[in-house]
Amino acid sequence: MMVEDMDTVRNFIRHLVSAVSGCSLYSPEHRQVVRLTRDAYANLQRVLAGKEEIAFLVVDDDLVCDNAPLEGSMYVDKFIRALAVKGISHLRIIGPVEFDELQALIRGLAGQGESAGEISSSENVRIGKVEVHDSYADEYGDSADDLADVLELWEIADYERELFIEMRECIRGNRKPGMPGVNRVVRSCIRAFGGITSPHRALAPLRALDEYTFTHSTNVCILNLAQAMAMGIDGPLLQEIGIAGMLHDIGKLFVPEEILSKPGALSEEEREIIKHHPVQGAHYLLDMPGVPKLAVVCAYEHHMKFDGTGYPERRKGWRQNMCSHMTTISDCFDALRTIRVYRGAMDAAVVAEVIAEKAGTDFHPVLARNFLGVLNGFQADVSPLGKDA
Repeated sequence: MMVEDMDTVRNFIRHLVSAVSGCSLYSPEHRQVVRLTRDAYANLQRVLAGKEEIAFLVVDDDLVCDNAPLEGSMYVDKFIRALAVKGISHLRIIGPVEFDELQALIRGLAGQGESAGEISSSENVRIGKVEVHDSYADEYGDSADDLADVLELWEIADYERELFIEMRECIRGNRKPGMPGVNRVVRSCIRAFGGITSPHRALAPLRALDEYTFTHSTNVCILNLAQAMAMGIDGPLLQEIGIAGMLHDIGKLFVPEEILSKPGALSEEEREIIKHHPVQGAHYLLDMPGVPKLAVVCAYEHHMKFDGTGYPERRKGWRQNMCSHMTTISDCFDALRTIRVYRGAMDAAVVAEVIAEKAGTDFHPVLARNFLGVLNGFQADVSPLGKDA
């Protein structure tokens, strides 16, 4: 997005927030509120000129607009808070949006009129909410029956493969898959760790499959769990960290298979398609019922690096979530340890050296040291994965 467009977006947010504030104090028909709404609509029309839609994504306490982070300001911060109060993490405005649709959004954010209790999507204003539950059991469905329905270690890979095939079909059919399958895999991985002393005992059987797209996410889940457990994390947070690892690369399901499996160098256009998958993944997870917010954040941030590089682009001062740092390390380890169509696999000891060398640049230095500690005894038992593994 051009600088001029960003200025127009900021003006839209400024007038929108001011209209919401006025609407909460006065009636929606108040002269000042109507004027601010018209100003917001005029800026919105300028933003949408020449494009189909504009999308806002709330990631922790930051606002991302069309894949670009917006620098914080009084109005941006108020906009984030206004969305958060209504439980909104994703807002898409599609052109040509009608004036009364924007007016309804403002009334809803202000808690006025028919939208006082609940705010909902319209034809051209699409709202994505993250469900918040009060208990771990509600969030993950861990009843006695659910806990009994865990997979044996040797079953996880086949089950997970079918799960991701289902997700791909849901994406193609514009449907949303449920979370029970993902929760079941993560619970099973956690339970499997209870009977083994090292994470490689869980990872090694899974690495016998050659479908990288399907196995990579479970392997990252396992490595995330290993890192978290080494730091003494357990309970609901451990489950969420595992889910974040499982779903971190879901945006790749939107990338054409011919690009993912291309043996040669990618074109600039193809690289840009690949670099967009964190944003696509985060948007998709926002609309997926039961997904913890941590998984959304992790999907968006897992290609960001500790030194501020990587993608998507972020504003100065952006604070990356700890789980995202962990997932970046797990993702790198599993990717380098796997034979891909465009390169061979690295030995575990070499991958460990890469992670150690890039601690403080690509990787969080403290979490990198923790991960290398987890790898003690790992190298002797895990061989590079190939089609004959």
